[in-house]
Amino acid sequence: MKSALSGRSPARRLTLAVLCLVSVQLLCACAGRPGPETLSSVTLGDFKPDRVETLYSVTTRGRTEPGKNIFGVEKTREPNYARFDVSIPPNHKPANIEWPKRKTVDPRTDFAVVSQSVLDRAGLLGAVRAPKAPTPVVFVHGYNYNFQEALYRLAQLKTDSNVDGLPIVFSWPSYAALPAYVADKESATYSRDALANLLADLVTARKGEVDVFAHSMGGWLTVEALRQLKLEGRTDVLNRLRVIMAAPDIDADVFTAQLDVIGRMRIPIVILVAADDRALQVSSLLGAGTQRIGALNVRDRVVADAAKKAGVTIIDISSLESVDATNHNRFFDVKQLASTLSKPAASASLGDAGAFVFDAAARTVSSPFALAAKVLRRR
Repeated sequence: MKSALSGRSPARRLTLAVLCLVSVQLLCACAGRPGPETLSSVTLGDFKPDRVETLYSVTTRGRTEPGKNIFGVEKTREPNYARFDVSIPPNHKPANIEWPKRKTVDPRTDFAVVSQSVLDRAGLLGAVRAPKAPTPVVFVHGYNYNFQEALYRLAQLKTDSNVDGLPIVFSWPSYAALPAYVADKESATYSRDALANLLADLVTARKGEVDVFAHSMGGWLTVEALRQLKLEGRTDVLNRLRVIMAAPDIDADVFTAQLDVIGRMRIPIVILVAADDRALQVSSLLGAGTQRIGALNVRDRVVADAAKKAGVTIIDISSLESVDATNHNRFFDVKQLASTLSKPAASASLGDAGAFVFDAAARTVSSPFALAAKVLRRR
């Protein structure tokens, strides 16, 4: 696909990319990012929260101190594992994370860790194998996330979706800084073997299907892990995975080449896209104008035909109200997303390959944590 920027010089493209990065930073400006202090366990006292989410983490980030669940940007050869119990405050609003406004965390008004433990691989797999354990749901975050942001985002998604599932965040060593795009891409790629191994572990321990929900650059990492599994001959694992990617930051030609190796998945990969995604427009500029998968125009017959040929399901979710000015994080509002994904405008099931546009006014029946189980199966 010929880029609109193909006639511009590399210096011109770089200047435009820098300007766009600054614009996105201004759009996302906030009072500051949550630090590791938000991972310290708090005492509830006589307060009894209405909801506490138990989350597991697997990360290629190194611990900043031995035996503590504080993770930085240093890469580690072997993944680190942990468990967190996160309480949700009674004032919680859907799609929002109530971060503390003071140095101390108050579970009455803030998301708060109320207990935690350091785990190892055996401890995680023990939880997966436990009697009546729900289906594992692996959340792979995107570019510009620190560990605590990824963990609390998973807590928000889990509590707002209000469905069963064993939530696991796979956190790769993002630098959590907008200028670190290239470094983040390398860190994500570094982590593909660890993610592939985790998915294989979960499928084997579960002896059943595993859900994967990836966002932005996490989509790149996820597809690389799928490719790695295919090269290792682990079709048994691929056949048990139900993969959903929101706004994946992947070059269209690269994605096609990845799919050539992976082949058609037993359960089609689902891709949530929006052509007005400003963050992916910046990524496109950094990539010399290349088309990003998460910003495809599904109304283009070429895109629809390519999706059907590749055996993937592409869903336009641009009818959802954006949670911020970047239009990159629509999946945060899982209730609104569920409404959009409940019924296609065309008469087709979500288990079918192809490209679809959805009506945001549709009635809610599901969410990302139940999509694969309740919606993505062929009817």
